[in-house]
Amino acid sequence: MSIPRSPQEISMLVEKIKNYPGLLRKQPIEAVFKKLVAGTPYGSQLPNYGDDAAVIPWGDGFLLLAADGIMSQLLIQEPYAAGKASVMVTVNDIYSMGGRPIALVNVLSHGEEAGRALVVEGIRHGCEKLRVPMVGGHLHPDPSIAVPSLSVAILGWAHRVLRSHLARSGDNLILAVDLEGQRGCHSVVSWDANSGKTTEELLFRLETMPLIAERRLACTAKDISNAGILGTLSIMMENSGKGAWVDLTAIPAPTGLEWFDWLVCFQSFSFILAAAPSQTEEVLTTFRERSISAEIIGQVTSERKVVIAAGGDHQVLFDFEKEKITGIACL
Repeated sequence: MSIPRSPQEISMLVEKIKNYPGLLRKQPIEAVFKKLVAGTPYGSQLPNYGDDAAVIPWGDGFLLLAADGIMSQLLIQEPYAAGKASVMVTVNDIYSMGGRPIALVNVLSHGEEAGRALVVEGIRHGCEKLRVPMVGGHLHPDPSIAVPSLSVAILGWAHRVLRSHLARSGDNLILAVDLEGQRGCHSVVSWDANSGKTTEELLFRLETMPLIAERRLACTAKDISNAGILGTLSIMMENSGKGAWVDLTAIPAPTGLEWFDWLVCFQSFSFILAAAPSQTEEVLTTFRERSISAEIIGQVTSERKVVIAAGGDHQVLFDFEKEKITGIACL
């Protein structure tokens, strides 16, 4: 599927995005959020509206605490890649919020020794590449385990925090991606912009996010999740109680993937930010100076609808007055 140009093609894209499994799997979040966070003392003391990590005031800054689980399909079919990915995704969660990682722990359930060894080797490689230590964890090596599982938690720290729910009407939406990569894992659609780069190159790129936070160039950002580019952008708008107008033709994309695959693929380096027009140019320059492609792909609107446009036509992707993705909004 190429960039849609007609109303019919845009309609097809809307349906494909709405029914994409990576986006649909976000729907149960609301029930968990209401049970564990909303209406509890912790919900009012440490509010979290879709952030990639929990934010805990600490000293003159903030501790950031996040966890992520790896899809069973990847863990079974590509255990080494799954181990590496478990480190990368949690590290990205900390950087996406303007923080820097401190340390990781993991929980691994795997009853088959050879597969378990590949997962652990992948974790080791990821930690070395991104210079974040794995300081502990828990292992279930039981042979009776039918389906292996892997979860990783990470602790980070930030001087200033980029949140997920503070987008303001009139802000520009900036997509920052690394187009210098290749198709990644075979079991999931992914874009690998990390392999082939040195540790110094990877950290130089990731450091962009804390710099933007500390220079107060933006206050809202998210790591592109398995909901994809448009899905993650829409979740940010839902969290913020806002809407957006998105120009599909402005989305930077590599030549190594089909266009729709690019919209929904798992990416090793990709962030969406909301920034005031007066600060947008400095945000773009900060990314581009570090060899990251960054473009304005839309604007935040007060109307709670995400509208996608191309070729003179436009359609509503999500109407948050009638629809939910995560069901979590700061209103």
